Amino acid sequence: MLEVPKSIRTHIGIFGRANVGKSSFLNLVASQDVAIVSPHPGTTTDVVEKVMELRPVGPVVFLDTAGLDDDSRLSGDRVKRTAAVFGRADVFVVLTEEGRWGPYEERLRGEARACGVPLVVVVNKADERPLSDGFRAELEAVTPYVMACSCVDGAGREAVVNAFKELLVKCLPDESAGPKTILSDLIPSGGLAVLVVPVDTGAPKGRLILPQVQVIRDVLDGGSAALAVRDSEYALTLAVLGKKPDIAVCDSQAIERVAAETPPDIQLTTFSILFTRFKGDLEEAARGAQAIGKLKSGDKVLIAEACTHHAGEDDIGRVKIPRWLRERTGLDLQIDICSGRDYPENLGQYALIIHCGACMLTRREMLSRLREATGKNVPITNYGMAISYFHGVLDRVMEPFRR
Repeated sequence: MLEVPKSIRTHIGIFGRANVGKSSFLNLVASQDVAIVSPHPGTTTDVVEKVMELRPVGPVVFLDTAGLDDDSRLSGDRVKRTAAVFGRADVFVVLTEEGRWGPYEERLRGEARACGVPLVVVVNKADERPLSDGFRAELEAVTPYVMACSCVDGAGREAVVNAFKELLVKCLPDESAGPKTILSDLIPSGGLAVLVVPVDTGAPKGRLILPQVQVIRDVLDGGSAALAVRDSEYALTLAVLGKKPDIAVCDSQAIERVAAETPPDIQLTTFSILFTRFKGDLEEAARGAQAIGKLKSGDKVLIAEACTHHAGEDDIGRVKIPRWLRERTGLDLQIDICSGRDYPENLGQYALIIHCGACMLTRREMLSRLREATGKNVPITNYGMAISYFHGVLDRVMEPFRR
């Protein structure tokens, strides 16, 4: 892995009416033609993503969206995709023009407030109509983060980008520069974590999967050691180690075997449960797992997978978890599966949601999904929690978080 994963970058949503200059602003900041620009409204269709390093903010992802007032033939789909970005953005950047603040901009202001994220207003086309003192005062009553720019003024690019970065530094919370730890806070500095990593057909050739890589890096950053072994060599590794490890972490699918081979005085959890805490709400996911025992015949269950990998014949989300659900509950359940960012709007129809570890989502996006579920009184848990519940070791894998 040569780049910071998207899931731990600061996501900057660029919003506004059609033809206000959103794509031009992105191209100006990025200093390259990332998005197609045109004087005709509706040029931007799908959300355009640009990954870059924006010092001193750090690694970011810009999300350039279609105009909310798009009235073209495809406007419904475009606006829907723009709205889907609301839960992903760590900051809303709203572009407008001098004297233009109406229902569309107010909607974006309300969405930013609902998501609990800061709002930056960029008044574009200052070369045509400069930002007046009166309109600036009006905007500063909405948000303290206001600036003017001209996207066609190449000579003034550096000043515009510096002003924009200064606003981002002021408005983004400190934690946006780096998420909290994944594992290192659960072990002492100088400690040892044994990571049980199955190498099977689902593992990328020559590499480890993203959650395993991130955990290793987090342990090293915390001043501790990480020892990676396959599940087939785990018991032997424990026997020959010169010291007892502080914790063992395993792939959820190996939890039954690893739990049986781990002495009671060694803490144990799974990668998926670590990411439940890192990306979402650990207690909410634990409560959601208990809801498995309350399911009734005919209930609908949603399996939500954030990535869009090619599913194998024994895929964890599409095959194993549905099979375990039916076997362990003995119920006739209707199980739906969604992948990527296709998160259903009608969540209220489900009795339970079982979500993946969300390594491909930002924490804000995962928390947004949690809010949607709990707002409709739908229990939500994740793969690691559910699998541990199926194998009767949920209490065991939750012990590290109770100390």
